[in-house]
Formats: sequence, structure tokens, C-alpha cells
Amino acid sequence: MAERSTAAVDVADNSGDEPLTAQADQATADGVATNRERDTDIDEAQGSGGTEGPGKASPPELHSGHKLARRYRLEECVTRLDGFSSWRAVDEKLRRAVGVHILPADHTRARSVLAAARSSALLGDPRFVQVLDAVEENDLVYVVHEWLPDATELTALLAPGPLEPHDAYQMVSQVASAMAAAHREGLAHLRLNPNAVLRTSSGQWRIRGLAVNAALRGITSETPQRTDTEAIGALLYAGLTQRWPYDNDAYGLSGLPKDIGLIAPDQVRAGVHRGLSELSMRALVNDGATASRHESACTTPEELVKAIGEMPRIRPPEPAFTAPPEYQRTTYQQGTYGRPAPHPGVTQPLPPPPPPLQSRTGKVLKWAVSALLIAALGLGSWQLADALMERNNKSDDTNQTQTTDDNDKSGDKTKPVKPLSIAGAREYVASGDAQAPDDVQLTYDGNSSTYWRTKRYNEGPTLAPYKPGVGIVYDLGSAQKISTASIGLRYDGNNTTVKLYATDSLSPSTGIDGMTEIGTATTSGKSLTVKASKSVKSRYVLLWITAVPYAPTDGYSGAGYKQAVTDVTFKG
Repeated sequence: MAERSTAAVDVADNSGDEPLTAQADQATADGVATNRERDTDIDEAQGSGGTEGPGKASPPELHSGHKLARRYRLEECVTRLDGFSSWRAVDEKLRRAVGVHILPADHTRARSVLAAARSSALLGDPRFVQVLDAVEENDLVYVVHEWLPDATELTALLAPGPLEPHDAYQMVSQVASAMAAAHREGLAHLRLNPNAVLRTSSGQWRIRGLAVNAALRGITSETPQRTDTEAIGALLYAGLTQRWPYDNDAYGLSGLPKDIGLIAPDQVRAGVHRGLSELSMRALVNDGATASRHESACTTPEELVKAIGEMPRIRPPEPAFTAPPEYQRTTYQQGTYGRPAPHPGVTQPLPPPPPPLQSRTGKVLKWAVSALLIAALGLGSWQLADALMERNNKSDDTNQTQTTDDNDKSGDKTKPVKPLSIAGAREYVASGDAQAPDDVQLTYDGNSSTYWRTKRYNEGPTLAPYKPGVGIVYDLGSAQKISTASIGLRYDGNNTTVKLYATDSLSPSTGIDGMTEIGTATTSGKSLTVKASKSVKSRYVLLWITAVPYAPTDGYSGAGYKQAVTDVTFKG
């Protein structure tokens, strides 16, 4: 399917966009394709605000079927602009789809594109679409990146309507957290728009084009953190309202009416979550200040992450419950044979009780029933007496094997378990780097499609010697007796081993050796229950993974030894 191009306003510089090609104009009628490199490109040749003029070199003569490095076979050109082109391609060595940006080696921005691609690749954060290769050869510079066939752009997700509050909350949480991590490493996006944000089939949000998309177009910013924060605010605004928060139409969304200024999302559409509406306004700029009148501005992704953390967590909607069809008895079974069926909404009188048996036949029946009851009571009394005599005889036996009533009263009885609430959590790092510290809350958010994951390891299943283990410390709010922990896992396969330890805080003062082990379990499936081997009472519990299965390539990492935790519940 051909790609669609729309007139747009880029968050980085608020400049107008031009259609790419006549083919792109035709694609507008074709609808939106998912997971395409269809950035709403800025045509710097039209003076749209890029920091450099167009490259003097003409685009390389490339075509479908052309191979780069005897490995990357070009399939379809999805963007051609200002001396560079973007393609969907196939990596014939690994037999997978990839995306490729290509420009001449003497292009004015070739050096900056290579530098941006290599810096982005070094970040290695799976929340970003990964740069796989950045090469200069045969007078060409090309950047190879992941291609996610199961992902859908935010542009397409918003086509039928705004996001549900929980989806919008997950989107802004994950995007802000990812961008905060990138800025800590000195990387900015500068073209963070609805085409650059993707949701995978598992519900995770991914960002593509970190640093590279801006370098391709020569976009820079004196306040990169402010630029990316405002862009996140615009994404949230669009997700809540299905409108672009400026007076220009962009990315398939209608802009705000002219001459009214920036108004809050809950004033644009009824039913918008009040907290998310305020959050988007705190991130958006209005004459250099926050658009919110009530809260301070969020000027960096880190501040936005903090603001999100201070909000009450938005849970996913409860699944709609459909009552099973009521069992319909016949009128004969209901004792209403011969009566008209009741009409809806009309209160039906209760039938009068049957009259007592006053006839001669009724008296005979009553006497017969009475005689049977007397006989049954007599038989029961005789059997009871016989049983008591047998029990008395056995009580003299010194080798008693039956449990008596007294033993039942004095023995331990099973106490019902109760679910324990989780007040907070933090990743525990015994050595080396953390795994995914910003995602620990996804293990108890009530959504099985979200998860905290480990990194991929080349050797396994035991994590040692790379790491002694990886895990999360949970805060139960107060000291609790832990009986079991139920754990949902993303990957099945042999050798997932989990241990529970009682510790002293979210940041334990001792290593594993100084903690009290509660229990351990191993599974080959996607769920695991760890039962306490001893009675332990603790406020803080460490879930510690020491072995993981071999899992295939997915949207976050290649094949290797890895695991992800989707749900954790404790019972006491």
C-alpha cells in the first residue's frame, strides 16, 4: 500500500510540511498503513526551518531489488526527500524485515546522520526501535534499523477515536520514561510525533527515529529536553482528544479552532480523564510558560515522569460481565401449568399455598408418612447405638489409629489465605547494570499484557556468572506473613527459577546472603507459584530470578536466555 502524507505541524519547529510525492497524495485515499516510515517530512528546500539547506548531492539511483553490502535487499521506497530516501528492506542473512535510510556520502548531513545512528545504537534501550547498522561504503551512507511488523503507529490508533484513559496513561508513562533515559545519555529525539510512536501487539509502546530522524532533516534545538517534553504533551493531548493541540491539521488529526488558543483536553471532549488532561497541559508550552494554570510546568522528561508518578495509577477497565442465560423451567415444572405466562414489568401474585389434606385419602397418607418416619428414626437410633458401642470397644485399644473429636479440636486447622496489597516496588541490582527499572510497576498493574523484563543473555539458563540473579523488591505496606507468591511469566521453557527472600527495605542493606529465604520454585510454563517453606513475616519481599529459559526474538530483543514478569500477587 502506498504511504499517506498529510499537511502537518512538526512539534520541533511548528513549521508547515509539504507533500512528498504525487504517489503520497494518491495514498491519502488509500488509508493509513501500519509500521511504515511515513514521517510527515519537512521539506527544507521550501524554507521550513531546518538548520541547513538541502544537500547538493542528488539522491542515489536505487531501485527495488538493489542490495547493500550483499545483504540488505531493498523492497519498497517509503520516503524520498531532500537527497535521502527510506526503504523497507530484507536482511537476507538473518531473514527478517528491516528499515534502511540511505543518503550520498557527500550529503551535507551524512556525517551527522552517522554520528546520531551510532549514538542511538549505543543506548541499546529496547523501548526504542533499535539501530542495527550504520555504514559508509561505495559513496553511500546507510542506517539500518528494526522493522516491527506487529506494531501500529499512534496515527493509525487514533483514526477511529481517542485512546481509553488507561491506554493514554500507559503511552505517556512509557514514552516519558524512555525519553528520560535517553536524555540522561545525552540523546534527544526532536521529531517525536504520532508517526514516531508505535504500540506493539503485546501492548508495549516503542519509539523510532531517536536522534536519527532529526539528523536526516537537519533539525536541532537549543532546548532539546523542553522540545521533547512538549512533544510528549502533544502526543498525550492527541491521545485524549483525537485533536492536534495547535491550529493546524497534522498527522491525520484536526487542529484546534483558530483564535481560541490552547484549551485543556477536558474542555475539548467530554469524559476526558481530569488528571491526564492537566498533565498534558503542564507539558505544553504557551508563550514560553506552561499551559496549565494550576500546576508548575514540566520542562524535562524527568520532571514529567515524576509528575506521572505522583498521579493515582489508572487501572485498566474491568471486562464487561455477561450474565449466563437464566435456566428456563417449563410452566409444568414451575407449577403454573394452565396459567398464562407472566408479562414483563407486571408483578405476579404468589400462588396460594395448597390446602391441607382434609380428605380421607389425605388422612391415610399422613398416617403412612408418620409410620415411615417413626421406623426410620428407630433404625437410625439402633445404628447409632451400635456405632457408639463399637467406638467404646475400640477406645480400650492402646494402638489407636483413628482421630477422635478431642484430637480434631486440638489439631491445627488450615487458615484461609488472603491477598496482600503491594504499596510499591523497586528493581534490585546485585551487580552490573539494571534490567528495566522503570517497568517494575507493570508487574502489579492488573494488566497481564504489560511486564518487566530481563536483558538477553548469550549463555544460560543459569544467569551466573553474568549475574548472581535479577529481581524486584516489593513493599507490602506493613509486615505480613507470606504464604505464597503467584507469578505470571512471558516466556515458557525449561529452567525458570524464582526465589523469595525477606529483606529490610526497598534498597536492602545486605546482599542475598544476609536475607532470609522464604521459598523457591522452578517451572517450564508461563506461571509459577512459590510456596513458603517456613513461616516468615516481612514488609519487604525480594523476588529473585536465578535461571531463565531460552526465548525467541521478539519486539524487544533477539533470541537468547531471558524472561519477563507480567503479574505478581502475594498471599498471606
